[in-house]
Amino acid sequence: MSSLEIEIDVNEAYINRVATGQKVVATLDAYPDWKIPAHVITIIPTADRQRATVEVRVGFDELDPRVLPDMGVKVAFQEAVRSDVPPQQRVSGVLVPKSALRSRDGRDYVLVVNDGMVERRAVAAGDSHGSDILLSSGVAAGESVVLEGPAELLDGMRVREMQR
Repeated sequence: MSSLEIEIDVNEAYINRVATGQKVVATLDAYPDWKIPAHVITIIPTADRQRATVEVRVGFDELDPRVLPDMGVKVAFQEAVRSDVPPQQRVSGVLVPKSALRSRDGRDYVLVVNDGMVERRAVAAGDSHGSDILLSSGVAAGESVVLEGPAELLDGMRVREMQR
């Protein structure tokens, strides 16, 4: 039990955002309100060509008896703070794919999936970062957002999560 780790397949398009030692927040499916601090142990230097992924191993900062082998877990990689940017110019937030951002009546929002239900959340969209956009409010790291779906998808509807 002292060697419990999380093995994650990261899409190769995003592997450049992952670094050894980077902070991670893990959330067990069994305890969705418990945010567990963790860190990247290593990036396995081989890619799975069929799935276009790279394996990343994550370790828990502190072990807890509630964490058991083969439990379902979601992880959120925390963006490293750049030391070359002055504190007053640092921007914090959550990066999400641009496809998650929707707009209605001139206001931006995303659809967050919480316990299989869709929840509409107003967000403050910031700078673009390639295919992603920085949200400075409205969504927390580790939350699942709807990337694709019908325009008729409404607050309170039931959905089934699909992992990418």
